[in-house]
Amino acid sequence: MTSGPGGTQPGAVAEFTVGAVARRVGVPVATLRSWNRRYGIGPQRHRPGEHRSYTSTDLAMVTRMVELVRAGASPGSAARAARAVAEPAPRRGDVGPVLAAAESMDVARLLTLLSAHVAHHGVGDTWNLLCRPAFAEIVDRQRRGEGYIEVEHLLSWASTTSLHRAVPAVAHAAGEPRIVLACTAGEQHVLPLEVLRAALAEGGTAALLLGASVPPEALERALSRRDRPAAVVLWSQSPGTASPASLRVAAAGAGSVFVAGPGWAHTGSETGVSRLRSLEEALDALTAPRTR
Repeated sequence: MTSGPGGTQPGAVAEFTVGAVARRVGVPVATLRSWNRRYGIGPQRHRPGEHRSYTSTDLAMVTRMVELVRAGASPGSAARAARAVAEPAPRRGDVGPVLAAAESMDVARLLTLLSAHVAHHGVGDTWNLLCRPAFAEIVDRQRRGEGYIEVEHLLSWASTTSLHRAVPAVAHAAGEPRIVLACTAGEQHVLPLEVLRAALAEGGTAALLLGASVPPEALERALSRRDRPAAVVLWSQSPGTASPASLRVAAAGAGSVFVAGPGWAHTGSETGVSRLRSLEEALDALTAPRTR
């Protein structure tokens, strides 16, 4: 965050010339200057007659920009994600400010906090240490009759938006993503799959997210439009949306089938279907050589 229009972070020391940064990150000087001019990635202060110098924060932004562009993100989305690196690092798992921003409907503050947490601490810690505890507190207040439906919806939207900003979609090296993520028919709780999509992208693995409430026939058509995917993950929040029909479609159209979410807790074991019980377990399973 700058001290003002055209300012630099308090105490930031200019350390690198544009040529030194270009050599370090492996992109042409002309590209760095274009990113600086078009997206604000790089030095913000410039005096006539002086060369632009990059601070360590500027270098961190450029490095993140390069990583995302090389992974397949568009320059515009990569720049939005890279700028979050310049925000002060929030305390890991600091739920209080996030809840306060959601309660006061302060959208700008909420997005800043969430995006900065993802940029500095990663998707996994943001979900496990920040978002899940925040949602748990909201649900507890709902059970006490305090309402908070609107707070829950805003936090869900802001979490998804910040993930899209901080970890834009990446391209698969061979073309189409080999992993498909979908909610079952009638299932609207898509945020856990948004988190999984972002966590995979953070590690350089592309996934196609079909979104909420995907009927079996729509899933079948989606799988038929592409090369046979290595894996399909089906999310169900409640037993009422744990669809055996979706399992059959996924089994016929993909190499591996995984189910995730509490809706599958009482589903009998299906041949060739594995249950994912955590984000970490999902990442391990989906990044194994057979599913990539």
